[in-house]
Parts: sequence; C-alpha cells; structure tokens
Amino acid sequence: DGFRWHANEPEPGRFDFSSARAMVRASVEAGVEVIWDLLHFGWPDHVDVFAPEFPQRLEAFAREAARMLREEGVEAPMVAPVNEISFLSFAAGEAGFFNPFAHGRGNEIKAQFVRAAIRASRAVREISPEARLVHTDPIIHVRPRPDRPEDAERAEGHRLSQYESWDMIAGRIRPELGGSPDLLDILGVNYYVHNQWYVPGGHGSMILPSSQEYRPVWEMLVETHERYRRPLFIAETGIEDRVRPTWLAYISHEAREAIRRGVELHGICLYPIVNHPGWDDDRHCHNGVWDYADERGERPIYVPLAREIVRQAALLERLEDPAFAASDTAPDRKVLDPVAIEVAEATETAREG
Repeated sequence: DGFRWHANEPEPGRFDFSSARAMVRASVEAGVEVIWDLLHFGWPDHVDVFAPEFPQRLEAFAREAARMLREEGVEAPMVAPVNEISFLSFAAGEAGFFNPFAHGRGNEIKAQFVRAAIRASRAVREISPEARLVHTDPIIHVRPRPDRPEDAERAEGHRLSQYESWDMIAGRIRPELGGSPDLLDILGVNYYVHNQWYVPGGHGSMILPSSQEYRPVWEMLVETHERYRRPLFIAETGIEDRVRPTWLAYISHEAREAIRRGVELHGICLYPIVNHPGWDDDRHCHNGVWDYADERGERPIYVPLAREIVRQAALLERLEDPAFAASDTAPDRKVLDPVAIEVAEATETAREG
C-alpha cells in the first residue's frame, strides 16, 4: 500500500501525514504487515522529477514517513522507496504516457529515480536501522522475431535492461549515483502475461504463452536470484476474466519449481484483489477476487479464483513431498492465449487513443 506523496506534502516542506497515520493505525490494529510504497507512479505538482533537487525531495519525504511510522509503533517497517523504476522510466520518460509525459529521456529519468531511491533508502534506515527495503521491477523476456535473427543482439540488450535499476542501487554500475550492496535488500518481481515479447514491438509482438519461445517463469526467477542472491517475492501478478484460476495455478507451479531449484522465494501477491477500472480506458477489468461494490456495499466474490487460492495454499504445504514433486506439472498454457491477446489489444488501442 502507498503513502500518497501529494497528500502528505501539500506544500514544499510542509508534511501532513494524517491520512497515512489512519492507514498505519488500521494495519497495526488488524495485525497486517504492510510494505509501504513511498513513490508509486505519482508525486506532488510542486515536485519536478528532472530537477537536480528531486532526489533530496524524496529523501526528505522518506525521512518524515519513517519518523511517522516509528511514532505509530512500526519500528522495523518494510518500505518500497520507488515502485517499478524500470517501467516508470519507460512510461514517464521514454514513451510519454505517464507524467511528465516525456519522450527520449528514459535513461535520464531512470538515473533520477535511482538517485532518489538510494537517498530515500538511507533516510529510512537513519530513522529505523532495522527497516527492510523492497525494490520492485518487472521481469521480462525479449527475443528477436523468428524471421529476423539479425535483431538478436538488440533483443538481448533490451532483456538485460530489466536489471539496470537493481544494478545501480547495488552500486554495480553507475557508482556515482551512490548505490551500495546493502541497499539491495528484498526484490519484488512483477510478472504478467504480456511480459514477454518480440522486437521490434507493436501489434502482434507478444510471445504467447503457448509458444515454444515462451520462457518458463521459473527460469526467470532462477536467473534473477542467481544474479543477486537476495530474498524475493512475486510482487504483482494476475490476469483477466475466466482464466484467473489457471493463471494463478501456473504462476504457483512456477514458484514451487523455482523454490525447488534454490530460489529464496517468499510469496505471491495477486494484483488486484478487487476488480478495477482500466488504467487507460476505464473499462471494467474483471481481474480480482472481488468485484465492484453493489448498492448495499457488498462485493461479489469470484468463486473459481477464491477456490484456486485455497487449492494452491494446500499444494504449497506439500512442496517437500517427493511424490508430489514428481507429479507437479504446469497447466496447459494454451488456454491463456485468447485472454492474453484480448488484453494486449485493449492496451494498445487505449494507448494509441
């Protein structure tokens, strides 16, 4: 869950965490441990993400947020300084469909977000040395089209770019940004059906789940873990419509396989938990466990997905059973293709409009 920076710093340097305190107190009372997001995809209008002082602005906000958490009894918070730096940099600085709607400045804005995440991380630990830092980004797979083998190097460069922000935070590259290994604490990997594609992109570029070139997610989890040797979790995953249970079954299978191969994987976070309007077109996305509230405030539950959650929890209990491991097979990915195509077409149409 997130602290709304624009609401908590209504004017430069004036912090008002009244709405955030209500959220924190509710979570403490309910016994729910929350990963608190400081910058998701938005910031106050009085903040310029390209300005030299931007990292200091997020640092100041992070420090005050950590102080508020400590005052509310959360002495070892879990904090995500900047959500999805790679995707946010693309959407806000390269493709221009997120604020500040820039084009051709993806690398510049990525460095800004990394600087800000590093400074915010240090500020949080100044207040709460036991805090855990969570850095999330999508994991992706990119290949050249079968009839364009000359694009192989370009595709691999794009695929490896998924690690840039984590490498910067860890100080492996761009050391002038201030990164260090201790700041790369917990990794959250986000994965959806459209996270694999061919280059060049555009319509029809998605690698469908049924394709032989579709990379198993467990392999992607293993690669990420071997690269950083950090605890990780699947921070976002989900799909729309009737295949929601099948998607959860597939992702859960991949998670179990990754764990068997030594990945320190701690959980799966379904996104979203309730249906919501589409980001780009306000369409009614049926992708949660619960639907919109009716006139009485009741939310109908999508029973097939609820049952699959229970089933997958039971299967996890059998993870170390050799007999189960031998028979633990993934669902047929072909059934995911139609929804994958529908989602891809709806997204492309909305962005073009």
